[in-house]
Amino acid sequence: MLSCTSIIHGANQRDTIAPEFVLTAFIFMTEPLARYQTRIETALSRALPPAGARLADAMRYATLGGGKRLRAALLYATADDFGVPPDSVDAAACAVEAIHAYSLIHDDLPAMDDDDLRRGRPSTHRAFDEATAILAGDALNTLAFALLANSPLPPATRLAQIQTLADAAGWAGMIGGQMGDMAATGKTLTLPQLQAIHRGKTGALIRAALHLGALPAADYAAHAATLDELGEHLGIAYQIADDILDATANSATLGKTAGKDAAQGKNTYPVLLGLEESRAIFAEHSARAQAAAARLPNGAPHLCALLARIIHRSH
Repeated sequence: MLSCTSIIHGANQRDTIAPEFVLTAFIFMTEPLARYQTRIETALSRALPPAGARLADAMRYATLGGGKRLRAALLYATADDFGVPPDSVDAAACAVEAIHAYSLIHDDLPAMDDDDLRRGRPSTHRAFDEATAILAGDALNTLAFALLANSPLPPATRLAQIQTLADAAGWAGMIGGQMGDMAATGKTLTLPQLQAIHRGKTGALIRAALHLGALPAADYAAHAATLDELGEHLGIAYQIADDILDATANSATLGKTAGKDAAQGKNTYPVLLGLEESRAIFAEHSARAQAAAARLPNGAPHLCALLARIIHRSH
């Protein structure tokens, strides 16, 4: 089995290592993600209300309208590495994606980031209307916790998952980070202040996905601190990559409006530090995430494969 270090090193050194290693690493990195994406699309389609009513159509539009599904994939990969059957965490994977979809609906609204493009097509409030978009987001938020409450896991595990996701999505997590981001628009922040905002806005749900996938495992408690460490560094690295892509990629590649952050006076890593220093900090946090993953059961090969994909994503 490829180690975490060798997988990510292979992705970094494609032009300087043996072709057979590159092919092995590429297959190992891409096959699990595709498998997780297929699984979550099927599970989400079943978990969402059936099409036909306007609210249900808006919920399905926002949730099933493409996306990388990296949060669900991280959850499934963690479950795989901890020996948890995927059907035990389907509800949790759907819940994470429902929360993420709701956050994107609200993030795109005129009162927030005012973006007309999401995942390469009109944002939900443009495809429907603002009131329907708000209600679709609200419905997805509540659906997430209903899914967890009705999952096949033991009651204590269900409760722990509900608490984990509520903490990550609430005032001290994702929503708090969004509020901090809005309040800081147009102001100059320090690096610790910027990271505190993104620790909630982006990192909280990533950390939650890791915990939700491992919580059903008997040895979860022994690795909880390492999962926190992995999620912390991965969340920061993911946000830095997002900021760099917003500054350097085009809208067609991103599937959303490029350059929007700078145009709105948002605080981003390239604005604060420049592209070169942002890339250096990204590499540092990526390496620390990799080191944490290597301390998980069996070196966490599934998570390491996803780390390689996330670290080298282009959109």
